[in-house]
Amino acid sequence: MTNLEVIIRRVSFLVVGLGLFLPVVKAETMAEKSLVEIVQRQHDIFARAEKEGEQLDEARLRGELQGVIKSYDILIQKNPDYALAYGGYGMLLGKVGMKKEAVIMLLKANKLDATMPEVKNQVAVFLAEDGKPVDALPWITSAIDLDPTKALYHFHLGELLAAGRSDFIRTGQFDDAKLDQSMLDAFKRASELAEGDFPIAYRHAKAYYELTTPRWAEGLTVWEKLEQMKINDAQRQLVRMQRANMLIKLGRPAEARPLLDTVTAIDLAPEKQTLLDELAKAGEK
Repeated sequence: MTNLEVIIRRVSFLVVGLGLFLPVVKAETMAEKSLVEIVQRQHDIFARAEKEGEQLDEARLRGELQGVIKSYDILIQKNPDYALAYGGYGMLLGKVGMKKEAVIMLLKANKLDATMPEVKNQVAVFLAEDGKPVDALPWITSAIDLDPTKALYHFHLGELLAAGRSDFIRTGQFDDAKLDQSMLDAFKRASELAEGDFPIAYRHAKAYYELTTPRWAEGLTVWEKLEQMKINDAQRQLVRMQRANMLIKLGRPAEARPLLDTVTAIDLAPEKQTLLDELAKAGEK
């Protein structure tokens, strides 16, 4: 679910009968009604832009987004204490690349209402992208505290810990062992909450490579479970190549060879050749 859709869902608690995307009845207040209309409009704009692909009329898109931005400005001018409006505005500004302005709006939303996990999560994302993982950590952990069932928040925590390892170690917040386990726990929880989501499950499995001391045997088990998911042939080949890599690291080259033989995708050829070279060095025939 996108952040814009999250905002719509929060508004749905205020609007009786609001569907996942489309408001079907009148909101309780004019401000709520206006926000639902704005979010729906921007959702439609982005959905159409994605559908148009290379045929996208960029000038029209810019004009439509300027109209949405103006609508947010008017809504906030009329309702200066409406936290959800600042949250929605911040999400939009971030989506169009205006991250500095987006953070200002999100911080305002958080000041007015500190119980919105999607706002805290997005602030964490922007801080991390700005190279400030230590500053981002309390924001993402607060988002998880508010909504521990959201896979995306756990996923972002795992990514933050992985990318900011040196920063967190330097500040003393973590040692290597604690960071390794916290990262694995975050990705594992994300994969559990987003059951069937291949990219999240794949990221969890890849995390075993990134530990201070890789856990090859434990990682192999995770890759084996991943192959049991409902995945397409390209994904299955990718998983099998990773399984083969784990087996090589465990000193079991004879088991790796049959798996590599099933990897025929052209885009995986370079990585496959690297593993074949490792097998040759190991003396596997």
